[in-house]
Amino acid sequence: MRAGQIGTWILLAGLLASLPLHAQGKRKVIIDEDAAGPAGTDEQAILALIQSPKTDVLGITVVTGDQWRNEEMAHTLRMLELIGRSDIPVVPGAVFPIDNSKQFIAQWEKLYGAVSYQGAWNWAPVHGPWVVPPLVEGNPTTKPLHEYAPEFMIRMVHRYPHQVTIYAGGPLTDVALAVTTDPHFAALTKGLVLMGGSIDPRSHNPDVRDHPQREFNFWMDPEATYAVLHADWPSIVDTPVDISIETRMTKAMIARIAKAKTPVARYIGRYGRPGYMWDELAAIAWLDPAVITRTRKLYLSVSLDRGATYGDTLAWPEGQKPAVGARLVTVNAGLDKARFYQDFIRLMTSPAPGAHFPNASGPATSSRKEQLQRR
Repeated sequence: MRAGQIGTWILLAGLLASLPLHAQGKRKVIIDEDAAGPAGTDEQAILALIQSPKTDVLGITVVTGDQWRNEEMAHTLRMLELIGRSDIPVVPGAVFPIDNSKQFIAQWEKLYGAVSYQGAWNWAPVHGPWVVPPLVEGNPTTKPLHEYAPEFMIRMVHRYPHQVTIYAGGPLTDVALAVTTDPHFAALTKGLVLMGGSIDPRSHNPDVRDHPQREFNFWMDPEATYAVLHADWPSIVDTPVDISIETRMTKAMIARIAKAKTPVARYIGRYGRPGYMWDELAAIAWLDPAVITRTRKLYLSVSLDRGATYGDTLAWPEGQKPAVGARLVTVNAGLDKARFYQDFIRLMTSPAPGAHFPNASGPATSSRKEQLQRR
């Protein structure tokens, strides 16, 4: 190596060393959520990923699931305003599943029995898909990005090839549309992280006990789930019902978080509610893999039979690859609950990285516009 080349390498090394630690090695992620709110498992998973100093959240894409998309977007925009992170783009995704529908399920139930939880279709207060009722946390003044979620995902993955993880905590319609629009999309990601599916759960909860293979995220759009689970991802890591039901957000945890008095802690203290921590676990398991003490390798798919099993999770052990061509998935199966709760409380009580509270009350401050342009 010539002396000039040596000098150049030394200069580059010095520049890299001078970068702040938080700018080095951040993990790029797109959060695809059925972002019901305020608070609750969807928004709290988003918060966990935003609050981590390890992540660069490129955007939050919103899909109908626990609530209708437009209402979920409003909750997400407002949450970001309250914690000072309106620089993160919120992107509208799918309003309806690819093929499944509320009307079809109503007919299906006459033959095969009631589906107790159907998210936006039957979770109170029920309203039409375009209605956004007044929010208890206040209505947002910021606006979503003028782009469609699958297009945004594809654009980001091509901009940062093999660097972007897709975190999917809701029905998989947005991800499926990206997969089927761009044949290179899945392979260009760093991997897929899912909350979904139900394999062999042990629970006294009658909804889980009586329908052990039915899980809402996989069930609401089975055709999307099938497309996603059969795509060419570098890796898939899934957190199913089986392990999620070991977690519980408690009133004591909410009270402990609220004592921190940070914007995020105030948000949780005011709007948090007890319940299973479905999506938070999937998010934190990606941030801190040590919370998972055991994994299984399984081939996962979903039933597209329009009969009694429609939308049920299908699973085969490693070494028994099914003819349908399902992908081998790393399934989280064992949990260090103490570490998980510790991680969650720490993230919810920390100051929001990069928080900014503009004085302007208009739809979008100049700093937000600049951030969106850079995306």
